[in-house]
Amino acid sequence: MDQPKNDATLFAQMKERLFSAVISDALDQVGVRDRVMRADLRPLDPSMVICGRAFTILSADVYEKNRDPYEMEIEAIDSLTPHSVAVWSTNGSKRTGVWGELLSTAARARGAVGAIIDGYIRDAVQIMKMGFPVFCTGLRPVDSAGRSLVIDYNCTVQVGDVLVSPGDIVFADYDGVVVIPKDVEDEVIRLAMEKVRRESATREELLKGAYLKDVYAKYGVL
Repeated sequence: MDQPKNDATLFAQMKERLFSAVISDALDQVGVRDRVMRADLRPLDPSMVICGRAFTILSADVYEKNRDPYEMEIEAIDSLTPHSVAVWSTNGSKRTGVWGELLSTAARARGAVGAIIDGYIRDAVQIMKMGFPVFCTGLRPVDSAGRSLVIDYNCTVQVGDVLVSPGDIVFADYDGVVVIPKDVEDEVIRLAMEKVRRESATREELLKGAYLKDVYAKYGVL
């Protein structure tokens, strides 16, 4: 694969050719075995795919209404950049739906390509109608004001039991969410693209009737 000149080209190629499982395998190959998020982070729609750079957001539960409960949340969303993915740590909160239709609309306007919310969201039907990719752990219609507060952003967070740093590549599809650390992204993407080529060759030979044992010996993939 020719090296893409920018993130837009890279992410388009990744969405076209790759999927979460092959990226997970490539991470295993370079010895990074802890960058696949928990299985309960699910897309609102099975067709949703996300590929972009992490823009991290951190919130915490509160038990009274702050004077300006949305101040840092608004600041964070307005700071999203093209090809970014909002990756939101709620510290495991179950009190509120921190993401909704208006945040999805604002994020898309800034050029963001999706959101990974380790917590609940609301306005799910409206978000699906928008076609904005969102992964979350569940749905709850209550507002965040007086229940949770954004306390920081563009910081290292733990989402889906994975440590995510700003700028890491996030790839999410129906199988799950995978995070590629910046320091290994070139090698991981190269290995994933190569494995996809070998998988395609394996599939073609199996369809022609070849034995799995023989094809595996030739291409080394399952």
